[in-house]
Amino acid sequence: MWGMHTSEALTALERDLREIFGTRLRSIVGYGLPADEAHDHGHAAHGHERPAAHTLAIVDAITADDLRACAARVDRWHATGVATPLVLAAHEFEQSLDAFPYEFGAIIADHVLLAGPNPFEKLRIDVNDVRRACEVQARSHLLHLREGFMETRGRADALAVLIVRSAAPFAALLRSVARLQGQGTRDLAAVGRHAERVLNLPGGAVSEVLALAHVKEISSDAATRIFPAYLDAVERLVAFVDGWTAA
Repeated sequence: MWGMHTSEALTALERDLREIFGTRLRSIVGYGLPADEAHDHGHAAHGHERPAAHTLAIVDAITADDLRACAARVDRWHATGVATPLVLAAHEFEQSLDAFPYEFGAIIADHVLLAGPNPFEKLRIDVNDVRRACEVQARSHLLHLREGFMETRGRADALAVLIVRSAAPFAALLRSVARLQGQGTRDLAAVGRHAERVLNLPGGAVSEVLALAHVKEISSDAATRIFPAYLDAVERLVAFVDGWTAA
């Protein structure tokens, strides 16, 4: 469950969306926060960012006036810790599952229904679409790390920035790979340990990076120590996803 402050903010978001869309608003779901928030209390005081609450709203139709009305409220939503909602027309969502299996698969697998009927009740994502999407993301992440490392020009402080900025996308990628294998994804530490087992990596090689998903900065010494194992883990992940087949 979300904390009280987040729940109040989401209630205010629902009120705003109902004011904007009226009877065209079908459902609102929240995703991407509950498990992490439970482990992140006090992080703001220790160099961590408080995660934003993410939402998806399904509506019958979207007009330019709707977008303008939402735009006028974005600053208020952000101020309360709620990210700009993803708003989709019902037919767009259903037709987008094969195009965005990685993104929508994550939402379907771990969400909280906030209003209306469950929009995912009869929807299924093809596991082959998910595998391909995971491979694309893994290869992209690997290319990003290699290119980013070269662009640091050997500066450890720049390497620290690269690692911190890439940690959250890496966590999202490993959650999707875990789902592909039928593993739970609520506990990020467990996701890290699972990845270390299947990729035959020493304990901590992945978990240490995942622990940085909500961290603002790390030391240059830590970055220099972490990066070689991090890069090796992503290289192994690419090979693993490329060769993965459903049992």
